[in-house]
Amino acid sequence: MTVYFIGAGPGAADLITVRGQRILAAAPVCLYAGSIMPDDLLALCPDDARVIDTGPLTLDQIISELAEAHKAGLDVARLHSGDPSIYSALAEQCRRLDELGIDYQIVPGVPAFAAVAAALGRELTVPGVAQTVTLTRVATLSTAMPDGEDLTTLSKPGATLVLHLAAAQIDNIVPHLLDGGYRPETPCAVVAFASWPDEVVLRGTLADIAGQMHAAKVTKTAVIVVGEVLGAEGFSDSYLYSSDRRRGSRH
Repeated sequence: MTVYFIGAGPGAADLITVRGQRILAAAPVCLYAGSIMPDDLLALCPDDARVIDTGPLTLDQIISELAEAHKAGLDVARLHSGDPSIYSALAEQCRRLDELGIDYQIVPGVPAFAAVAAALGRELTVPGVAQTVTLTRVATLSTAMPDGEDLTTLSKPGATLVLHLAAAQIDNIVPHLLDGGYRPETPCAVVAFASWPDEVVLRGTLADIAGQMHAAKVTKTAVIVVGEVLGAEGFSDSYLYSSDRRRGSRH
């Protein structure tokens, strides 16, 4: 018996990986993370599968479900939105399974920030503009941020900043970003429900993005991107495909 932690992708059912889809279609038990999981993805579960919404469950209750499946010798597809490597509460589940001696594997998925970049039609790392992407969030009804990971500090390098789980706090966020390394005219974009049919894309600057979000009533399930890459023009071509670069076999 194995628990498969599967990155279900940002929303669109066809953005789950082939491996994740194959495991989901065969697993007799499926636990999924609440209302943000699309119905057409859950439809891939076997007709007789036990399908459980973990939204109303505590960690102890989730682990109890996994332990019951282990006792019965049943594989579990544990679906997480996006990719399990960030903001998925994966670490504490794995810790509990390690203590119980229950096997698990992690199947990566398309992260939300990648779907957002695709919706914007932008690369988050542009030659000569930004080669660093900082993925972060703000503390609201979640665990406090560690020392040194406040937005003002993270803004100082002026690199591409991607904020998850922060849309409802935009009025508080902008002043901290301006206190760091960004300016009022720094490009900013927001994508809500990336890859879903009701996807919303907002483009502006730090000076006007909060107003746009209020007007569009974007308060959740959104990712905020800040940085010069969003408006980059006239940048140099990457050295990767340069005619000056020596080429040869990788082997």
